[in-house]
This record gives sequence, structure tokens and C-alpha cells, in this order.
Amino acid sequence: MDTEKLRQTLEEIRDGQITVDKGMERLRKMPYENISFACLDHHRALRQGFPEVVFCQGKSPDQVAAIMERLSHHHRRVLGTRASREVFEAVRETVPDVVYHELPRLLVIDHDPGRPSAGKVLVVSAGTADLPVAEEAAVCGEVMGLEITRLYDVGVAGLHRLLGQMDHLHQAQAIIVVAGMEGALASVVGGLTSRPVIAVPTSVGYGANFGGLSALLTMLNSCAVGVGVVNIDNGFGAAALAHAIVGTGRCPVCG
Repeated sequence: MDTEKLRQTLEEIRDGQITVDKGMERLRKMPYENISFACLDHHRALRQGFPEVVFCQGKSPDQVAAIMERLSHHHRRVLGTRASREVFEAVRETVPDVVYHELPRLLVIDHDPGRPSAGKVLVVSAGTADLPVAEEAAVCGEVMGLEITRLYDVGVAGLHRLLGQMDHLHQAQAIIVVAGMEGALASVVGGLTSRPVIAVPTSVGYGANFGGLSALLTMLNSCAVGVGVVNIDNGFGAAALAHAIVGTGRCPVCG
């Protein structure tokens, strides 16, 4: 149950629109719901400000469909990451308004598109090959309520492309930098701004990239201050961290 539905239930009890027993029935499935192969954490939105997110990879299409269907009954916004088109087709059978973002492989259910912005975040990618991860960060951020600006293909091989966009760096409250190969862009951005930088190494690169390990180590060894690093290809994790950073001090219940 998200904060909106919890507030609505409490107000309906207060106003006599539903009985206390009916309200208790709604609240009974908090904090989690057991559907045999998964325990759905409906309380996470109250603790962390955003509902549980479904990691679809490794789950069967039917399992994902059942999970997304149950979550959609309790939350106005639901995310599924690493979803194939086959998984999307299965989910659409139970949740017809689910939207599939093919490049980042995201499933999105959003019944609250007009909500106020939770903060401004810039998503920067080094190259076009990094876009699947960058778009995962960007779309997840938008569903979480962030105002996202995209700045793509501005890697260190042509640094003037980034330097011509400095206004975007200064206007953001947090910056997500997505880069493969050697991953140097995060250090460059960190040296150009006082904003917190969330570095996302990608698995893009030739053999000595070691599936993103070289970019990860470069970012971890950054000499720029204010740079934090998430796991390889983890665009969702970067968006969640940005949401936590720009929303510091915001109560998930009262806003």
C-alpha cells in the first residue's frame, strides 16, 4: 500500500465512509503479501518513499505477471527491471496499461503521472552504447518522481561536447554519470561540479574492459571528490540513490 492509499484509507475511516473492520481488512496485507513463490513488500513505500521494484530477470513470465498484478492493486507506481518482451506480453495480459521501454528493458505502471517533482537530476552518458543503462536510470528516475534531464554521448574522447553543456551540470541537484570503456567521465564531471555524482560503470568495451570491471575500478579510484559508485550496469540503483539524495529530509508519508 503506497502513502496515497494509506492516507485515503485513514481518511475514509475518519469520515465514516468505511468501517474500522473494512479498514483493517485493507491494512491486513501490510507489511507484506505471500503469494507462495514471492513475498511482496507492500510496506517499502512507507519506509523508503517508493514501492518494491521487480527484478524480472530469472523469473518466469507468469511469475512476473502475478507479482506485477498484485503490486498494481496496492501501488500507483510499479517498476519492473530487466524485462524481456516475452515478460511484457505476459504482464500485459493481467495489467493492460503496463508500458514497456524496450531499450532499458523496463516495465512501468504509472497511475500518478501529474505528481510534483521530487528534485532535478541530470543523467549523463559517455557514449551511445551506454544508452540502455542511461535510459534505465532516466526512466526509473522519472517514475520515482524526479525531473530528469538527459545529456548523452559526451564522453572524454570529445570533451568539448561536455564543456559546452556546463549549465546543465550546475542546475541539477544530483548527477548520474554512465560510462563504459575506462569510465573516466565520472571523474571529469566530479571535478567540474559541487553536485553529488553517482557513477555507473557499464559493461561496454573491448576485452580488457573485463565486462565493466575496468570502468568500475576507475570510478572507485576517482580523485574527484563527491563521486559515489553503484554496480556495473545498475541504472536502477543509480536512480534510487539519486532519489534518496535529492529527497533527503522528505518524509515518505507526509511528503
